[in-house]
Parts: sequence; structure tokens; C-alpha cells
Amino acid sequence: MRSYLVVMDETEEAQAALRFAARRAARIGAGVEILALIPKQEFVQWSGVQAAMEEEARLRAEAMLVQASGAIIEEAGIKPSITVKQGEPIKAVTALLKERDDLLALVLAAAKEGGPGPLISHFAGSVAGSLPCPLIIVPAGLDDEALSKLT
Repeated sequence: MRSYLVVMDETEEAQAALRFAARRAARIGAGVEILALIPKQEFVQWSGVQAAMEEEARLRAEAMLVQASGAIIEEAGIKPSITVKQGEPIKAVTALLKERDDLLALVLAAAKEGGPGPLISHFAGSVAGSLPCPLIIVPAGLDDEALSKLT
């Protein structure tokens, strides 16, 4: 099944991207792939402390994914696929885009205020023409009615 890829974090923008992807996928019979990124922790001299920090980051990501999955199931009736990667976000998304040939689009959302985040800046910038799938940027300020009209 072809899917929309959404990069999930704890921001309002990620929620907007997820709502858009879920609604669009439900309308066309597609799936949603959620990519959760766990930041690589800075090196700590004591390995026990390092392991505890990495475990805490992983648990936060898993809790966020459970919440996001529940929202998609409730809103669109779609059970999303989930991928968790650790490391630098741009590299992790780029690697997943290269690995997968079943992605309909990379769905990101722009904040209501301020400039674009690093993912939008990168993927809508110089690499936009070489992406293996379309890039969809959803304005995070859209209300439910406007979002429904777009999907």
C-alpha cells in the first residue's frame, strides 16, 4: 500500500501534517507512515548515564507515537505504520526516502509564525527537484474546516 510519510515530533506543526495525511489517505485508500526521530544524545563519559538518557528519549518517542496512532485511528480509521530512527533528522528522513519506493508524498507542516523549520528549509530547498516523491507543506494554522477542504 502506498503511504504518506509524516515526520512526527511534539509540535503543533507535526499534528497538522498528521491530520492532513490521515484525512487524505482515508479519502484515497492509502496509508500513513509515521517517522519518529530520536535525537542522538551528546556523549556522556559514564555509559550508564548515556544509556539512561537514550532510553528516556526512546520512551518519550514511543509515548508520542501511541498518541499519534490513536489520533489517526480515531480520525480516519487508518492504522499507521511506524518507523523510529535515531540521529540527525535530515539524514534520517533522506535515508528513509531512499529506502522506500511506496511513498506518495513527504508531508511536513509550516509553523503559524516564524520561518520554516530545518526540514522544510532542506527539502523545499536545493534538493526539492531530486526528491523521489512530492513534498506537501501544510500550513499549521488551518482549522479543521479548511483542512477538510484541502484533503
